[in-house]
Amino acid sequence: MAHSKIGWKTAAALVISNMIGTGVFTSLGYQISDLKNTTSILLLWSIGGLLALIGAFIYSELASKFKQSGGDYIYLSRTFHPVFGYLSSWISLFVGFSAPISLAALAMGKYLNVFGFDLGKEFAIAMILIVAVFQSFSLNLSSNFQNIFTILKVVFIVVLIALGFYFAPAVEPNAVVFDSTWKNELLLPAFATSLVYVTFAYTGWNSASYIVEEIEQPKQNLPKALFIGVIFVTISYVLLNYVFLKHASAGTLAGQENVANISFGNLLGNNVKWVSCFIALQLIATISGYLWIGSRLTQATARENKLWNFMAKENKNRIPVRAIWVHTAISILLISGDFEVIFTYTSFVLQILATLAVCTAFFIKQDQLTIIKSKFFYVLPAIFLAFSLYICYFVLMQKPKESLFGLGIIALGIVLFYFDKRIEKKD
Repeated sequence: MAHSKIGWKTAAALVISNMIGTGVFTSLGYQISDLKNTTSILLLWSIGGLLALIGAFIYSELASKFKQSGGDYIYLSRTFHPVFGYLSSWISLFVGFSAPISLAALAMGKYLNVFGFDLGKEFAIAMILIVAVFQSFSLNLSSNFQNIFTILKVVFIVVLIALGFYFAPAVEPNAVVFDSTWKNELLLPAFATSLVYVTFAYTGWNSASYIVEEIEQPKQNLPKALFIGVIFVTISYVLLNYVFLKHASAGTLAGQENVANISFGNLLGNNVKWVSCFIALQLIATISGYLWIGSRLTQATARENKLWNFMAKENKNRIPVRAIWVHTAISILLISGDFEVIFTYTSFVLQILATLAVCTAFFIKQDQLTIIKSKFFYVLPAIFLAFSLYICYFVLMQKPKESLFGLGIIALGIVLFYFDKRIEKKD
């Protein structure tokens, strides 16, 4: 019986929906507190996009070498040692995928409160459950659900950008400043720390590589999905931030989280509620994307580790239903915790693991390369690595307590791994 697979369009939809969450609608407020020059800000978002694109190149090569779903788990286990793969899955189970689902669901409620509702944790939990149900039957249903909400996301972003460019600045003077001060701003510590927020707004660029077994003709379709997804998101991010700056003053944006509402509030007046409504709706695709990808990573781990084994089970349509519902349960549990804190604690750990996963690219032999078949390829992971270490260093310096807590989570994962291996030996 031939099982259905997804084409490059659904794979690209997954990349776009995993990348565009709330990051782009909130980060600017923190950046403009220290960086006043528009060139510096747009450069930040361009660098973030370039890094994601380099990452997409690397992951396309890794996926075509290993040919197995499971992303980082497979690359790290096969290249270095199974303990590294185990750690990436252990952290992804709680943080990499479940925490962003909780964040997106809580943010949905926040954005819809402009209509005078008071949507709390119950609403967030209901949204996660609804999406999980849609993910649990067949690949066909999952991909239709994903595609519809991603199209909504894309249309919304394009409309926002078009409105922003079409209308004259709603505020004078606005926050757009093009002068030569940007050269000095590049050397500020604030530029480095802002880059941390920007790279988080871009996380998810590697998502399609986790489900390579579910993609039709992955050798052609995976790179296509990754590149189209990343390039669309990068252009959108740069243009959106320009539009936010164009329709608001620097003073009103500085330190604020809801920059999209401030900027479009100036432009649309009372109609700005619809912007909040669409930011909320487009988050459904984000929840769905993270649940889809996260469950596949967990399933890949469950196939090879005794403690996780119960999550490997599939239904007749090859959907890892148990893994989906474990992620759903963890996301719901995180909603009841103070999990902005959890998120800060683990951002550091995720950065370390992403860095390690990219390092596996140095072990691909030149004759195995499929896109850039020359030695030039190895320059890409080197650039990615340099930026990654730079970001890790700044997070460690700025948030030492949280970073150490993150390292504690890694230590716990190592203990679990060896416990898991001992159980296996006894069988």
